[in-house]
Amino acid sequence: MTVKIFFCYAHEDEDLLKRLKAHLKSLERDGLINMWYDRNIGAGTEWERQIDKHLATAQIILLLVSPDFMNSDYCYSNEMKRALERHMRGEARVIPIILHPFHWQIESLKTLLALPKDGEPVTGRVWRSRDEEFLNVVEGIQGVIEELATKTSVSSSTMEMMTDSKASKLADMSKIGEITQMRLPPRRRASSQTFVSSQSTVSVSLDVMPNFV
Repeated sequence: MTVKIFFCYAHEDEDLLKRLKAHLKSLERDGLINMWYDRNIGAGTEWERQIDKHLATAQIILLLVSPDFMNSDYCYSNEMKRALERHMRGEARVIPIILHPFHWQIESLKTLLALPKDGEPVTGRVWRSRDEEFLNVVEGIQGVIEELATKTSVSSSTMEMMTDSKASKLADMSKIGEITQMRLPPRRRASSQTFVSSQSTVSVSLDVMPNFV
C-alpha cells in the first residue's frame, strides 16, 4: 500500500520542507509513500485545480506550521480548513509539524498530536541537530503509515470474508432450490396420477360388490 502525502506549507518555509522531503525519501524508495507539493505542478497547468485534486485524495496531510503559515490566508483559510474537514470525516490524517517557536495552539489545531515529539519546534533548542529533529518527525509519520496499512489490511480481509460468506449462502440456496425442484413432481403429472388412482379405486370397488340378483 502506497500512502499519498500532501504538504501544506508557506513558501517562506520551503527550505525546511525540502529537508523534510529528503528525510522521507527512504520511505518513498521503499514504495510506502508518494509525496506531493505545489512545486510538482507543471508549467501551463491550472495550479489551483491541481492543489485541490491532490488535497482531496491525500491520505496524510502535513501542515508545516509556522508564523508565515498562519499569516498566509491561502494556507490557513483554504488548505488547512479543507484538510481539517477531511480529517473530521475520517478521510485523511492531518499531522501538524511545528517548524518555529510561536503560539500555534489555536482551537483548530490544539486537539491534534503534533510533531516533533511534544510539539517542540524543529528549529527549537531541544534537539542536538536538525537531522535529529527530522528523524523524530519521520518516525512519527512512519507510525501513522503503519497504522493506515493495518486498517486497510483488516478492511480488505473483512470484505473478503463477507464476500465469501455471501457466495456460500447463495450456493446453499441454489442447492436447496435444486433439491426441492427434484422432490416436487410437476402439477400436471400429479393431477394425472390422482385421476388414474381414482379410476383404479372405483374399478376395484365394482368388482368386489356382491351380486344380490
